[in-house]
Amino acid sequence: MAAHADSTFTVKSWDENTYQELDGGKLTRASIVQDFDGDLVASGAAELLMCYAADGTASIVGFQRFTGQLAGRDGSFVLRSVGGYDGALATATLEVVAGSGTGELAGLTGTGSSAVGKEPPGTLHLDYDLG
Repeated sequence: MAAHADSTFTVKSWDENTYQELDGGKLTRASIVQDFDGDLVASGAAELLMCYAADGTASIVGFQRFTGQLAGRDGSFVLRSVGGYDGALATATLEVVAGSGTGELAGLTGTGSSAVGKEPPGTLHLDYDLG
């Protein structure tokens, strides 16, 4: 049975470092932690790689592990994200990494999206199935 989850999130910590300068841009890696509330009540720890252009926009890829509850079920899972930052809004498409669900979230599959501007909170939407 497919289900839908809507949550909001705030950034608890963000540690971003440049690992290579480019002509007018840079490559960075960020370790972040976010707190989620709503259908997903969890802490999410992420590792993101970003390629910034000279105008401040960026392409972003990463993985985030969520630990908490999804629709009242305890466990953890990992989302793969691919997205970008347009200078005002960061958006991403999301996919549950196959086999990453634990506890009551074992077997979780799904896809979704996230968005966050310069002011919190951000939003996360997930269409999922628990098998």
